[in-house]
Amino acid sequence: MNQARTSDRVPAAAITGLIADALATLGLPADDAAKVAELMTEADLTGADAHGVFRLPQYVRRLKAGGVNPRPDIRVTKTAPATAMVDGDNGMGHLVMARAAETAIELARATGIAWVGARRSNHAGAAGVYAALPLAQGMIGIYSVVASANHMAMWGGAETLLGTNPLAVAIPAAEEAPVVLDIATTVVSYGTVKSYRLQGKTMPEGWMVSREDGGPLTDPAKSAEGLLLPIGGYKGSGLALALGLLAGTLNGAAFGRGVIDFNYDDDSACDTGHFIIALDVARFTPLETFAAEVDSHMRDLRNSQRLPGVDAIRLPGEQRHQRREDRMRNGVPMLPELRAQLDRLADELRVKRLSER
Repeated sequence: MNQARTSDRVPAAAITGLIADALATLGLPADDAAKVAELMTEADLTGADAHGVFRLPQYVRRLKAGGVNPRPDIRVTKTAPATAMVDGDNGMGHLVMARAAETAIELARATGIAWVGARRSNHAGAAGVYAALPLAQGMIGIYSVVASANHMAMWGGAETLLGTNPLAVAIPAAEEAPVVLDIATTVVSYGTVKSYRLQGKTMPEGWMVSREDGGPLTDPAKSAEGLLLPIGGYKGSGLALALGLLAGTLNGAAFGRGVIDFNYDDDSACDTGHFIIALDVARFTPLETFAAEVDSHMRDLRNSQRLPGVDAIRLPGEQRHQRREDRMRNGVPMLPELRAQLDRLADELRVKRLSER
């Protein structure tokens, strides 16, 4: 999603306040609303603009329609010393994954590594937000989820039976920014397509193809008629399949034809499945040694010889870190179309607009 003009910036605190107030009016307890707001704002701060406050109107619709439980009884079942299952009781995915990450970190402290699955959950926003949660504890985080709608086919197919099923990996560093790789298994996320539709912009060729004839589809308003293309051809659809089986089927959650398209169905439970892995670096090598080595490799890669016409070598997590610092200091860029949409939503819910915070 493209950033807005520098002048169209909103303080992070205002975004957090709007989200928390909006969700509280729909029945979320204050602490839960604040936690969701914190995680959604983190997506905006780190540059995942299609997964932060941009999603608020959709979440509001689903809460109003009964598709999401505003007061879930989230339960954790420890299944072995290093594994656990989280039952989200159809709550907000951010709450479910916050609990799953907390559980994974706790188990990894005792065992060195933990794998925690989740089911009966919902869309939780940016994958990188959750992979990064173990970083503060000197741990590596790995996260994936079955996307909340199917927009991709198996390579060569014409049926949308796979989602954008992202993968995020976060690795601690010392003085350098942590390595945070957050990728959809499609060329772009569907949130980016929705952003283009909101702005009335034409999509580039290579993002989507028509399900009817396989030709380029560039009108985001017709995205329901198309397929998102996988990264790396058949490799991307194969990765989406593997991640879907691990996040969905392994957890007894939805996958394939069982996935609800939450873009068009507001009142059905999604039964979203996720998993998060936490790995304690110190069980393999001293954290300080590892982090220093990561720094050394990052600097070596950044300063390596560039191809002609390349202005800089960019590393995963580097721009994320820079954006967060900039946006905490100067505010989050916001498209005028999104701001107008959020103002209408605030009026509808009778909470303060962004400009009033």
